[in-house]
Amino acid sequence: MSALEDLRPLSGSDPNSAALHVSRLHVTLTRQPIDVVAEVSFRLGPGEVFGLVGESGSGKTTVALAILGYARPGLSIVDGSVAICGEDLLACSPKKLRELRGKVVSYVPQDPSSSLNPSMRIGKQLMDVLSEHDFGSVDAERRSRLLEMMREVNLPSDQQFLSRYPHQLSGGQQQRVAIAMAFACLPRVVVLDEPTTGLDVTTQANVLETVRHLAESHRTAAVYVSHDLAVVAGLANRIAVMYAGRLVEQGPTAEIINAASHPYTRRLIEAVPDPKRRRRLVGIPGHVAPLGPRVPGCSFAPRCEFAEDACRTETISEEPVGPEHSVRCRRWKIVGTQPHGKVKGHVQGPPEARGDEMLRVEGLAASYGNTEVLHDVTISIRKGGCLALVGESGSGKTTLAQVIGGLHQQARGEVRLNGELVPWGPHRRSPELLRAIQYIFQNPYGSLNPRKNVHELLEQPLKHFGLDRSQEPVSALLEQVSLSPRYAGRYPSQLSGGERQRVAIARALAAAPQLLICDEITSSLDVSVQASILALLARLHRETSLTVLFVTHNLAVVRAVADHVAVLNNGAIVEAGPVDVLLDDPKDPYTQALLRDTPAFG
Repeated sequence: MSALEDLRPLSGSDPNSAALHVSRLHVTLTRQPIDVVAEVSFRLGPGEVFGLVGESGSGKTTVALAILGYARPGLSIVDGSVAICGEDLLACSPKKLRELRGKVVSYVPQDPSSSLNPSMRIGKQLMDVLSEHDFGSVDAERRSRLLEMMREVNLPSDQQFLSRYPHQLSGGQQQRVAIAMAFACLPRVVVLDEPTTGLDVTTQANVLETVRHLAESHRTAAVYVSHDLAVVAGLANRIAVMYAGRLVEQGPTAEIINAASHPYTRRLIEAVPDPKRRRRLVGIPGHVAPLGPRVPGCSFAPRCEFAEDACRTETISEEPVGPEHSVRCRRWKIVGTQPHGKVKGHVQGPPEARGDEMLRVEGLAASYGNTEVLHDVTISIRKGGCLALVGESGSGKTTLAQVIGGLHQQARGEVRLNGELVPWGPHRRSPELLRAIQYIFQNPYGSLNPRKNVHELLEQPLKHFGLDRSQEPVSALLEQVSLSPRYAGRYPSQLSGGERQRVAIARALAAAPQLLICDEITSSLDVSVQASILALLARLHRETSLTVLFVTHNLAVVRAVADHVAVLNNGAIVEAGPVDVLLDDPKDPYTQALLRDTPAFG
């Protein structure tokens, strides 16, 4: 008897009514009675995609893993049920869970490399999944299913491709293989934990379409975990929003996006950049409360503009807004009367460049070994301007930024700063030139020395360039990026992702640069944190004479920070011009495709 045939329905439940039924899920710290997740309940029908949305630390990944009957070390599932086909996975033995995982419920992680064995060929890994769960009776059936899987995720099924190792695939191809593995045995439920974070918009759009198609065609219920409501809005039938370990609102996608009733949901929507129009992004002040004993009242109250005293002291119950729409908020009726953030917005004109040409790149070509990746690239930025450099992964945008920053030397052509020819390598640049061009990397944790505290990190460029090294400049730098001076004694590991990125920006500003290169600095951040970082850059841009080269794959963020944009495809500029002109009426098919693939509301 197979694991699927052996599923026994819960007493009093109808196994055909829902593919997945999570009821009053409760997860705590193992050694302390402190809630991580509490009172989480939802249902999914066959073929339905359910979006689970929230900031980092909201508990959404804890819920996602609990659906597989798993809790991370240090956590315990203490109450509730997770029923698939009526069978409660939380009541199953470890042996039974091993049988169910992969065949009845499967998982796609954010980082596909964590689910792919680097020492095994792709074809062998896929066949092993089918064999492990006894899919088909003979190898010929499993081989047929493998070829079908590759077609379903739009990957080649020839032997040459199947013989590749994971490192020989692009990030998007690795994620497609991970999705193929998850759907291989036609499970009833698939959990996808932020599988498109860090992917460019075109690859993301393809992955999302693959998930949508597989869920529909195989009648598989999918739980899609994300921090980005715009991504989920184009995929999910229903959305649930998590905050501090509880579901604060859930309902049909259209109702959540167009008529959100919880203040937190509305603030998440306001934080999403819009590729169709320029508006001021609004971050969410404050932070998710740290883990601790749960107190009465609403966890979001300290950050909520609608909160009143009772919100902080009274128990907040879930209330119905509509037939399938519920919210956990005392003041949801008041919130519902306010103009919706997605419509309200704050229109802001493009920032004006305030001077002559500062940076000019002329006829630039760059190579890795014998392979040329940039071809005759010409761009320019005026003093005080912000040029967004946009393109897919592999388009050459980071290579171009690194050439300008002195991090890539195999190049020819010209780079001039204020008319002065810039040498390729950092060792050939004067201290003044090194100071004038500062680079901020995508991953702030990888670029900040974990052994130095914030004060030491900010003092380092001051010391290196012989600038003022007193306490005051460090405090001023922190205030410039909207951090309290008390952060000076903290280490990178004690900061959130957004705080680390602010420190990285402050470190670059410490050198008083003329040109700031921002290389995908918001691509892996929560949308609310991203909004705060983009608002910070826009403010610095307005208030100082700073000139910015902003590298991104996401056209939606471009309107928030840039006055000009250049679109890079296969190492060549295909279109460039003022942001509003180019995005309102793109001429090149590649730019049109990028805009079409960029997640947006409506």
